[in-house]
Amino acid sequence: MTKEQVSSDELIAQIIDGIEDVKGNDITIMDLRELENTVTSYFIICNGTSNTQVNAIVNAVQKKVGKNLQEKAWHVEGESQAEWVLIDYVNVVVHVFQKHIREYYDLEGLWGDAKITEIESAY
Repeated sequence: MTKEQVSSDELIAQIIDGIEDVKGNDITIMDLRELENTVTSYFIICNGTSNTQVNAIVNAVQKKVGKNLQEKAWHVEGESQAEWVLIDYVNVVVHVFQKHIREYYDLEGLWGDAKITEIESAY
């Protein structure tokens, strides 16, 4: 598949599967397409309970997207501290937080005009 052939919906589905594979918590999709001056179309936000789980989520997402869609992240940032890791797939940016860091930065509040979809946990 070329980049043009992978839709945002397919990418989002694989990202969420990756998060759920390692029991990431509080998954939220933020649709930013209707907002002005955004750098991406979607944010996917979730949190883990520790540095280890944050890294496991990041690895699971990258592995799932790479294997199933042959897509690599354009940029990954924050892995060394594993408190807030950003995985940039250009049209979709994944934010994997530790819970207290997520609450502090409150991206949902900051981007309050976005269409927000909460994903129910499968477990």
